Amino acid sequence: MAHPVNRQDAAEPAPEPAADILVRIRGALPSLAPSERRVGETVLADPAEAASLSIGALGDRAETSGATVMRFCRAIGLAKYAQLRLALASAAAREDALGGDRPSPSTDISATDSLAQITEKIIYNEVRALQETGNGIDIEALGRAIDAVSQARRVDIFGVGASGFVGQDLHQKLHRIGLMAFIWTDMHAALTAAALLGPGDVAIAISHSGSTQDTIEPLRDAAERGASTIALTNYARSPLAQSADVVLTTSVRETPFRSGATVSRIAQLALIDCLFVGVAQRSYDDVATALQNTYGAIHRRTRQPAPRRSPADS
Repeated sequence: MAHPVNRQDAAEPAPEPAADILVRIRGALPSLAPSERRVGETVLADPAEAASLSIGALGDRAETSGATVMRFCRAIGLAKYAQLRLALASAAAREDALGGDRPSPSTDISATDSLAQITEKIIYNEVRALQETGNGIDIEALGRAIDAVSQARRVDIFGVGASGFVGQDLHQKLHRIGLMAFIWTDMHAALTAAALLGPGDVAIAISHSGSTQDTIEPLRDAAERGASTIALTNYARSPLAQSADVVLTTSVRETPFRSGATVSRIAQLALIDCLFVGVAQRSYDDVATALQNTYGAIHRRTRQPAPRRSPADS
């Protein structure tokens, strides 16, 4: 006689791949309840140690309960605490293999770090951010973003602060290949631009946190007017991501001392490059000509000798 199938086991999701568990936890943090967020932060601070703890011990370490730890597991897609421990142990072993004797990537800059240690931590975190961002790219979403931008009547890019600099890089790239693109780093200007968008246009919003209101509002306005919307953020569950048709995510580990650090922009710029090259490839010959012409215009200028100054100019 066949044994009945346990419905809970049948519906149980597969364990999270070890390589992705830390990325998944970081991406989920902003959407978690405060007590669940403390569990996530405790796990990220030392995955190897967390993997060795019982559910009650991890709850104590995070100043919460074992029940909250289970809610945290379900929030990141795991049905059992044992799955979390296994994934954390594998992820910690992988980090050790990749990092060797280098500092833990979750370690913040301390007051006693030497200049050599500071340099190691910064470079290691930036390299890992690129690796994890590359591993986590949603190729289907990237393809949809490329389709939208390559067919757009115009592209409006929204971003403030550090994300505004990334937006300027994308604007410059698109402009060089002849696409009508605009960058807006002031909220009033962004809202004005969004009010003019409609079907056939594309709005791209860039925000590491995904919670910058000055970026969310113009993207939502653009969506209400029928424009296609793309979000570039570190958090797939953020308000910005929830407002977009297509979401491109980075995988960056920011620490309190280095909040808003260059590492987040490096990962964003890498995704911008992927988007731009994908768009450029759609019109390969025309783009090659446009790039050659724009390069030539600047190259001719740099080769010209400086004009002579007459005494009257002094």
